[in-house]
Amino acid sequence: MTRSNNNRRSVYITAVGILVLTLGAVFVVRSFGSQQGADGFLGGGKSCTDPTQIRLSTTPEMQAPLEAAAKSLSAKGGKDGNACYQVTITAAPSAQVARDVAHGSDSRPDLWVPDSSLWVAQADDGQNVPSIAVPSVATSPLVLVGRNENFGDISSWLRLLGATEPALLDPLSTSPGALTLLAVQSERQKTSASDTQVSQVVVPLAQRLGSMAKPYTDVNALFGRADQDGSKTVVPASEQSFVKYQEAHPDAQLKAILPATGTLTLDYPIVVTAKSDNQQASDAAQALATELLTDSAAQARDQAGFRDTTLSPLSGGRGVGDVTQLTKPTSSAIDSTLQNWTRLSLSTHSLAVIDVSGSMAEKVGDKTRWQLTVEAASSGLNLFPDSAELGLWTFSTKIGSDNADYKPLVPIAPLTKAQRQTIVSQLNSQHPIIGGGTGLYDTAIAAVRQVRQTYKSSAVNTILLFTDGKNDDPNSPTLDKAVQTLQGLQDPSRPVRIIALGMGPEANANELTALAQATGGQAYVAKNPSDLKSVFIDALQSR
Repeated sequence: MTRSNNNRRSVYITAVGILVLTLGAVFVVRSFGSQQGADGFLGGGKSCTDPTQIRLSTTPEMQAPLEAAAKSLSAKGGKDGNACYQVTITAAPSAQVARDVAHGSDSRPDLWVPDSSLWVAQADDGQNVPSIAVPSVATSPLVLVGRNENFGDISSWLRLLGATEPALLDPLSTSPGALTLLAVQSERQKTSASDTQVSQVVVPLAQRLGSMAKPYTDVNALFGRADQDGSKTVVPASEQSFVKYQEAHPDAQLKAILPATGTLTLDYPIVVTAKSDNQQASDAAQALATELLTDSAAQARDQAGFRDTTLSPLSGGRGVGDVTQLTKPTSSAIDSTLQNWTRLSLSTHSLAVIDVSGSMAEKVGDKTRWQLTVEAASSGLNLFPDSAELGLWTFSTKIGSDNADYKPLVPIAPLTKAQRQTIVSQLNSQHPIIGGGTGLYDTAIAAVRQVRQTYKSSAVNTILLFTDGKNDDPNSPTLDKAVQTLQGLQDPSRPVRIIALGMGPEANANELTALAQATGGQAYVAKNPSDLKSVFIDALQSR
């Protein structure tokens, strides 16, 4: 995923959840001139009394191979016309370095070797665009790690993630996490998976992982979880991390596989991030890359679990062997995928408002509209994590106190086991009100006011409005008046959106759209009962 050096786009990245791992001691290689009588390791040869100072940051797993190359480069300094370099190497997560550089930190390095070039554009500080001096010095394909029994259908990333319990490293701060989401999108050229099929896997995954207090960042801890007897956990990770875990845990019952569609790769570029003397840093990058191509460096790289730049298999039968590569995602695909994850992973503070008017008793096949709605809503509960907050109202005409068109049943609260049981129990105890009309407008307005009263700033605040018809309450305001009222209730800094879900042929799409759009929300209509689940997924995506 190498980017153009002129790419100055700003990629959305949240700082929330990034774990700073400042790892490893600093390794310093010094070139001392023997004519100065220094106690260095150059031996005889031309003096290097004024070496070029280079500060390099890399990921922890790449530190040792780079240290060896830097030492070899230093030993050649001053000999046969070779330049003299003094290289200081530190280790830090790629996302952390990208953020530091983008924020103009004084501690920015001269050179940077992230684990993936997808981080390069995120390091743009608006003045000095990081440039890739060397596209790659090592590679490691993204693999799926788990117990053998979890790999039944390996035809695609999407099927594997949907049939198991993926423990995804944080996509906003780790390359394996981001590349997993990008692989699901990239393989669609081969699988022709629909948006709905992708959403049915990604939406609940984002809701579950996004609700965690701390996203996953420790791959070895996840490997340990995946290795437990009976575990359905699978871990998308680099082949390199899996190989090193195997070496440290020879009794582990884990295997790494590649989906049949192929995979994406961590590519370890050398990036120039110096504020000045870019050419000097670029020359040092080229010299360092040359050292990494020597036979001894290649052996060290292989032993560290990295492949060469052509993705040749690791020696000794380690890893996953030959690799089929998926098409590298474009910059816009990376942007949209990570932004979509950020949006979907936000917690939910919602009120479900469900129509119980008389028309909901009409049969569609063997079941009534009400029964189909209850099934869809109950199934939809499984898409929300325990940390999500949800309440329940029903509505018709004059069913509440003071002849209100709505009836509060369950207050908005976290979806604990008890809250889920209460909602399902209330749904199952309700029934369509024969002769009851659809008091849609007053209900929509009241629901927005209620969610505004309990607004949660750290969550997406919505009303999930289910109905099979259109407003037919003669005492309600007109549609124009209802829209005007909803618009007046909006506060851009505290948005409350209506997500309207219409069901059946009588659902008025224009009316629902007008109400939803007045709040910045959207409307969806399921013409057939079989569409309810996909419509519910679409509604969650419109957050």
